[in-house]
Amino acid sequence: YCFYNQIYKADYLGMSKKTALISRLGIRGIEFLRGSARHAFEKSTHFTPPSSIYETVKNAKTIVNIGNQTGEGWFLTGEMIELIHSGVNNIVCTQPFACLPNHVVGKGVIKELRKHYPLSNIVAIDYDPGASEVNQLNRIKLMLSTAQKNLHKKEEDAS
Repeated sequence: YCFYNQIYKADYLGMSKKTALISRLGIRGIEFLRGSARHAFEKSTHFTPPSSIYETVKNAKTIVNIGNQTGEGWFLTGEMIELIHSGVNNIVCTQPFACLPNHVVGKGVIKELRKHYPLSNIVAIDYDPGASEVNQLNRIKLMLSTAQKNLHKKEEDAS
């Protein structure tokens, strides 16, 4: 994520091309280190290999601008889309400790994600010291209830 941000800054915001080159090498190095795990995930029937940062960027671009680099910026959106594409429609987006950028991005993109992916069931849960545990649990229960309704609807459509 941080490496790709430098590439974006070089391409669109006038940062050094040398920084972009170093960042591309950094991404390549990380992908190399992830290679054996990715290979094992590909062979497994229980796990899905993670997508590359470039795939995450491609996904995120459909909802937010990659120039949005505060907090988790575009990365959170890209990961949620990756989950949806892999069949995970029910997502709990936890937002800890008054992280304003995460609140803005996490909650801000949910409506747009639902518009693009109607079966997506995404709930944002705040985990702040003053947050009500009852409220957190109720939001999760509501999300699970919606997940069950969607599952029954999907089963009815299939038959």
